[in-house]
Amino acid sequence: MTSTKPVVVYGASGYTGRLVCEYLREYGIPFLAAGRDSGKLKSSLDTNVAGIETADYEIAEVSHDVAALTELFRGASVVCSTVGPFSSFGPEVVEACLAAGTHYLDTTGEQDWLITCDEKYGADFAAAGLLLAPGLAHMYTTGEIAAELCLEKPGLDSLDIAVFWGGSPTIASTRTILVNAATSRAHYLQQNSYVEFDPNQGLVPLVVPGQHELAMSLPWGGTSHPVWYKHDPRVANCKAQGGVFNAALMNGVPQIVAQALEATKDMDPEARDEVLTATAAQVMNVMPPRENPRLNKSLDSVYASGPLGRAHCVIHGNQNYKQTGLLQAFAASYLLQQPPRRTGFASGCKAFGHRELLGQLRAFGLVAEPVLTYQAN
Repeated sequence: MTSTKPVVVYGASGYTGRLVCEYLREYGIPFLAAGRDSGKLKSSLDTNVAGIETADYEIAEVSHDVAALTELFRGASVVCSTVGPFSSFGPEVVEACLAAGTHYLDTTGEQDWLITCDEKYGADFAAAGLLLAPGLAHMYTTGEIAAELCLEKPGLDSLDIAVFWGGSPTIASTRTILVNAATSRAHYLQQNSYVEFDPNQGLVPLVVPGQHELAMSLPWGGTSHPVWYKHDPRVANCKAQGGVFNAALMNGVPQIVAQALEATKDMDPEARDEVLTATAAQVMNVMPPRENPRLNKSLDSVYASGPLGRAHCVIHGNQNYKQTGLLQAFAASYLLQQPPRRTGFASGCKAFGHRELLGQLRAFGLVAEPVLTYQAN
């Protein structure tokens, strides 16, 4: 089957995929909801996507291989992928997008996958005039927006980023966290070079704007930000940490990760993945409830500094998974109307503009007006 719709949502039956479909409906964009099980896709969308009966969409079942995905993507302009872990399942989708001539967006937070996209696929996408934009999601793009607002002040070259949100990770996110912890290292950017976080550092308490209680943070895989800013001439240093506001959950993460690492250290990749999948199911094996803005709050805080200046930006928001769905849908809408600001490997802000992305989040009531302060030189 070849897509007759301009946008393909790959992994549409998952928690995040459903939200991408929901916002595509609100933008009035026809889409193809794709995945490995058409029955699961139909049931998931019918049950969980508000207003789905008014959407212009079709359902497609497809196997996860380059040939089948390429055939499906032909005729589409944009693919929004939510199928992770992306380091495991991303290559086939990216290669199919390149072969089919479609822009690629995903919701990853896996730093190793970002680096792979940059170093392995970025040049080919640029040569084809296509966008390769992994990591278009709340925990990364909203923080990037805050960083870009700070960087509007010239002379700042270092970013200290904290990202927190209220709620629980989805089934897919939980598995991704464990797979990433078992197979890759987290890095920050120091003088334009990747430096590995100490894998034994454990939880780090952070002062979070707007509350007296310290929040517990982790490198969270290193996040997307150091990769995005590695090629930005304004930025030499970038470190990002974060987590969830739920202290009990955060306190349990290092133990869970340590157990997963110990249990899989001598295994081949296939056996390791089976163990990690089982471990993830013990942590989270049900879809989280639909987000509640009074409960599922988000906070992105960025300190930017330079030899003679300082800036601080805080963005308070809510419903981080809905922020992700909206960002994906707006990006698709943008790409259907005009070329991205940058082709090849690019972040959401570089491809679409940080103030444009902020405007959409504000228009849909998902973030408050940023609190931006400067210290004069």
